[in-house]
Amino acid sequence: MIVVVDCGISNVRSVVNMVRRAGGTVDSTDSPERVRAATKVILPGVGSFDRAMTNLHERGLAEALTEVASRAVPMLGLCLGMQLMTRRSDEGEQRGFGWLAAETRRFHLDPSAGLKVPHMGWNHVEPAKPDPVTQALPSDARFYFVHSYFVACDDPSDVLLWTSHGSRFAAAFRRGNLWGMQFHPEKSHTFGLALMRGFVELPN
Repeated sequence: MIVVVDCGISNVRSVVNMVRRAGGTVDSTDSPERVRAATKVILPGVGSFDRAMTNLHERGLAEALTEVASRAVPMLGLCLGMQLMTRRSDEGEQRGFGWLAAETRRFHLDPSAGLKVPHMGWNHVEPAKPDPVTQALPSDARFYFVHSYFVACDDPSDVLLWTSHGSRFAAAFRRGNLWGMQFHPEKSHTFGLALMRGFVELPN
């Protein structure tokens, strides 16, 4: 069973629906026990970094997620969920999980570029390395982004997909059993469905 973690700050239903369209058996949960029993885990999130970490700790989910991550269970972080996997964020004071050697930083854009924060809209992505989750994406794949912060990886080899907003940044990463996507695949139509199918079809 694939579980979508419900920490009270995101609309998990749209993610659940996308996983089902991709052929996965899935449900949402705020139960640490069900997270520990999952064959795959998706950690979505919107809103505040500190609020998300507080909610996860208060519900016993942070400990369960850390245990699952250490057991090589495939785990996918979406948007804020991706950022929570890093050491820290410019947005708050709480520590992130630190599973990825990376930090979450705020966009600081040159005003003359005419770009806005938050970064909102569709961006094309550029593959950084081959991966089973992204292998079915067409060359013109694009995804829907809504964010004011981005993940800066210490090791560029962790980057899975690149995109740009003012400068190039990681649209997605992969390290071991951990994947992170800064965009919203559940809002990205056929491209999001292809990516989610790649995650669903990973061996358990």
